[in-house]
Amino acid sequence: MTAAVLPSDHHAATGRYDHLRIVPARYPARTAGTVIAVILIASIAASIFGNPRWGWPVFAQWFLSEPVIAGLGRTLLLTLLGTLFGSLLGTALALARVSGSPLLAGVAWGYIWLFRSIPLIVLLLLLNNLGYLYATIGLGIPLTGITFASWSTTALISPFSAAVIGLTLNQAAFSSEIIRGGILSVDHGQREAAAALGLPRRRQIFGIVLPQAMRSILPPAFNEIINLAKGTSVVYILALPELFYTVQVIYRRNLDVVPLLMVATVWYLIILTALSVAQRRIERRFARGAAGTAARVSFAVASPASSAAAPPAAAALPFVRGGTVVVEHVTKSFGALRVLDDVSFTAPSGSVTVILGRSGSGKSTLLRTINHLERVDEGFIAVDGALIGYRQQGELLFELKEPEILRRRVDVGMVFQGFNLFPHLTVLENVVEAPVSVRGRPRAEIDVEAREWLARVGLSDKADAYPRHLSGGQQQRVAIARALALKPKVLLFDEPTSALDPELVGEVLDVIKELARSGTTLIIVTHEIGFAREVADTIVFMDAGRIVETGRPDQILTRPREARTAEFLSKVL
Repeated sequence: MTAAVLPSDHHAATGRYDHLRIVPARYPARTAGTVIAVILIASIAASIFGNPRWGWPVFAQWFLSEPVIAGLGRTLLLTLLGTLFGSLLGTALALARVSGSPLLAGVAWGYIWLFRSIPLIVLLLLLNNLGYLYATIGLGIPLTGITFASWSTTALISPFSAAVIGLTLNQAAFSSEIIRGGILSVDHGQREAAAALGLPRRRQIFGIVLPQAMRSILPPAFNEIINLAKGTSVVYILALPELFYTVQVIYRRNLDVVPLLMVATVWYLIILTALSVAQRRIERRFARGAAGTAARVSFAVASPASSAAAPPAAAALPFVRGGTVVVEHVTKSFGALRVLDDVSFTAPSGSVTVILGRSGSGKSTLLRTINHLERVDEGFIAVDGALIGYRQQGELLFELKEPEILRRRVDVGMVFQGFNLFPHLTVLENVVEAPVSVRGRPRAEIDVEAREWLARVGLSDKADAYPRHLSGGQQQRVAIARALALKPKVLLFDEPTSALDPELVGEVLDVIKELARSGTTLIIVTHEIGFAREVADTIVFMDAGRIVETGRPDQILTRPREARTAEFLSKVL
């Protein structure tokens, strides 16, 4: 007799599970909910389509009739114009709210306060009766009595014009706060990175900030558009024959109220369904770099050759001769806190200067003053004799305006602690953005150079990946390539490895070591003492906003003259 083999015995004998049958888990509550939902939907459908009082033959008669279609066209036109003009005006108001001008921000806030307070129906009536307040509307010079042209208000503002203006003014007030919220949601480091690359202000806003803000703007913005599409029905008070007013006129004549209301309802459902589909498509367009397909996710798995290998020793692109950086008696305070206190040092052309010090000693602020991301309170900084932030004319110094600062900033590249890559752009687009926007060079030419810079930092196979698909070390190397693409005279590194996992530090330091041999002037804030010993020509030790000691690595790291330097090194070595 042969004994029966139980499943557990079979697995013990064969080590396999493929003969076992899988029984799916059951969810009685979920099944019951599905049944209830089906019954509810069927009941509602039977009630609506089985009740002759809904008047479906009348509905079918009027649904595609000429007056209804004409009214639908006006509704769509009002929605389109209100959305277009309201969004443009709302964007201008949002930018005014976040501008540096208190008066401009105050005026924008006043507009928003006023038009969010006035009910739309009241606003439409006021505009339609504007001729009672002002008989004419003129174009001229305010407060002078000089008029170039004038028009009758009643003739100029028709019911349709009043509707478009009213919807625009109302929509702009709400859209502006949605857009402002989206702008504020973009990390401040993105704006700093754009400014550090010298991108023009317009490009910073429309090329970097707003595309990222759109992911936060779109859902509430489409809610407003949907509300606008339904809200156009309020223009019936102007006797404007849009969809709802047209339906009202018809059912007042034939008394078939419910079927005609269903005509309007179904058309509104169609409009809002189309808007929902458009919203989904547009959201996917602006979600680039934020969510990837399975194919793109594969970029995150780095091959050993691309992830850990040092950059090639030679590359086709030459480096620009490094500039000489002179920092003279620089002082910077934030309120009562003095962050930099009479700081002076010189970084010769082609040298590598490493700044050491405990957190809060002013190292990062010093870097940010060198490329004028922070304005100094006292003192001066010059690169190759050109003052940062000022133009000298005789014995006078004229503070530069932002466009001129941006043009000069391209000579001082910066690599940030947190990478600050633009997440909505691919790796290649990150690298080409500044040379195209700032230098004005042809995109095709820059593409070739950008790929060579990526090859130089060991990332030639990542050109089409988005930043989120890269490791931290890879992102930092992209940031280095992005800064190098402008061929700056000076390159600043703000703790380039502090945000990386220990195993990724080496790949970034290898790239910086290659740069240290290139002749580019490097100023590096770091806590990597061994790295500083290997690459630095000069080490600057800071404490409490002051330079405590400056010297060669062998002297500073082994024979410090100052007790504070020795105390710091005893804790980190």
